[in-house]
Amino acid sequence: MCGIVGYCGLRQASDILIDGLKRLEYRGYDSAGICVGNSGLLNIVKRKGKIKDLREVVPLEFKGLYGIGHTRWATHGEVNDTNAHPHSDAAGKVAICHNGIIENYESLRAILTKEGIVFRTETDSEVIAHLVSRSYKGDLFEAVREAIGLLKGTYGIVVVHADEPGRIVGARNGSPLVAGIGDDEMFLASDVTAMMAHTKQVLYLEDGEMIDIRPSGYTISDAHNREVEKKIESITWELEQIEKHGYAHYMQKEIHEQPQSVLRAIQGRFNREGATAKLGGLNLTPKELLNIERVKIIAAGTSYHAGMVGAYLLESLARIPASAELASEVRYRNPIVEKNTLYFAVSQSGETADTLYAMRELQRKGATVLGVCNVVGSTIARESDGGVYIHSGPEIAVASTKAFTSQISVFYLFTLLMARTRDLSIEGGLGFVCGLESIPEYIGKALAQKPKIIELAKKYAQAQDFLFLGRGINYPVALEGALKLKEISYIHAEGYSAAEIKHGPIALINEVTPSLFLIPDDHLREKVISNMKEIKARKGPVIAVCVEGDQEVMNIADDYIEVPKVHELFYPYVMVVPLQLFSYYCALELKRNVDQPRNLAKSVTVE
Repeated sequence: MCGIVGYCGLRQASDILIDGLKRLEYRGYDSAGICVGNSGLLNIVKRKGKIKDLREVVPLEFKGLYGIGHTRWATHGEVNDTNAHPHSDAAGKVAICHNGIIENYESLRAILTKEGIVFRTETDSEVIAHLVSRSYKGDLFEAVREAIGLLKGTYGIVVVHADEPGRIVGARNGSPLVAGIGDDEMFLASDVTAMMAHTKQVLYLEDGEMIDIRPSGYTISDAHNREVEKKIESITWELEQIEKHGYAHYMQKEIHEQPQSVLRAIQGRFNREGATAKLGGLNLTPKELLNIERVKIIAAGTSYHAGMVGAYLLESLARIPASAELASEVRYRNPIVEKNTLYFAVSQSGETADTLYAMRELQRKGATVLGVCNVVGSTIARESDGGVYIHSGPEIAVASTKAFTSQISVFYLFTLLMARTRDLSIEGGLGFVCGLESIPEYIGKALAQKPKIIELAKKYAQAQDFLFLGRGINYPVALEGALKLKEISYIHAEGYSAAEIKHGPIALINEVTPSLFLIPDDHLREKVISNMKEIKARKGPVIAVCVEGDQEVMNIADDYIEVPKVHELFYPYVMVVPLQLFSYYCALELKRNVDQPRNLAKSVTVE
């Protein structure tokens, strides 16, 4: 959510800044702008809308060797040109870009107004520019340090001053900021994707740290103004991984990448001799694993649904009490940390604010929290007590798809590991390994249902409401299917346990409200068929996602999508793929912006 770029070096800054912003589009935004410094002046241009709208109004003579840029996701003030970043002080000497929320901006604004400052925007961010200007006495770094000492809230900021060409100062508190090192040039950004075309050598800032960059190098200081030495890390993703490669949208590409992304998540993580899993990043000994009495998973959105699948697996196979909880609720509940309880914090980006803050609160209370992340070097990955990378590769579309199947893959591996420390036999473990290894092939078969799904999307895309219904391990898949449909098509959709339909939601059934049922060949199949018949009896349209050849279900449903038969614990993989495709093609039919749905952000870095 929101994106920052900064550049200083020997090249023209404007093109580098706009290209960096373009690569941050996936984070979600509603306006954008850049500031380029040249000849003692800061030239700012910003526009409501997309990067292409900004590019069209950047003058050809917009020259300069340093600058900053921003994509804004509105929190304070409406979406317009004025409220877009960068923001400047009254004299036009200071320019800032800010991610996060300044909680005490109203009191700071009141103080500055009394001092004669006239505010030009409705944003909380503008106060930072005026505070830096007020503190400036010839040293930008010291001015920024003094200004942020007055701020309460979260921020990732970059600041330039017209009188100090080629210098950019950045600071982080709760919102990510990463520096990139090039040859006689430096970069700052909220995300490594903004700089991947230019460098793979990066430094991740921690909360409370500041960075001072010039083309010749950098210095980093902590909250006590002590210089910090940091290890330079390498970006592991390749630039080609964030290209579309012939697909119409990133979301389409990422849905179709799932056979490969799941394979990456599980590859090399089996111990065949012991019929178990290898997850060295957990930083837990076999004895410590055996002593775990309960598992709690904290996450948000799609990651929460993946956590629900994980909790079901752990209870079903490993026989360990497990639950998934919304991270946004955990922190403010004053959670009780129980003895011998292991926590997982699940986040694709590793920067999700709700999950990060919940993790920190749990750690303060003595909990061991493991991270399940996709982005190497992300905050949750660095601050957790251990964890597992899902190796999904870059996920650019705002609506998560391949990250979901990769996240649940980690929980399948962890469940196998825990089950083998307890009651699962070596034969059972080997069977589980074989079943999991076959999943990429079965996902490929589910993807082959695309022509049928396109037909159904054309038929049902005009529906105003949708119900998604599943039982057991497929209940969270129903929730995920409903989330995908509402995220990218804007059709109102709700997910329920199929058993709950008669406890209220059945009142919504009519002849124009479709119900999509997930009906695997498992121990709950007959129960779900009964629920489906309840809908049919009230003339509600029914779509079934069922096992290939299930004639009974096909005869009842108005329409159906077939998926391959797998072990009942593995159905989330093959059930979720048709739901992703259905959402995608419904959105296409309605001419929605698939990769960047309205109001949404990829990385939710504010509460």
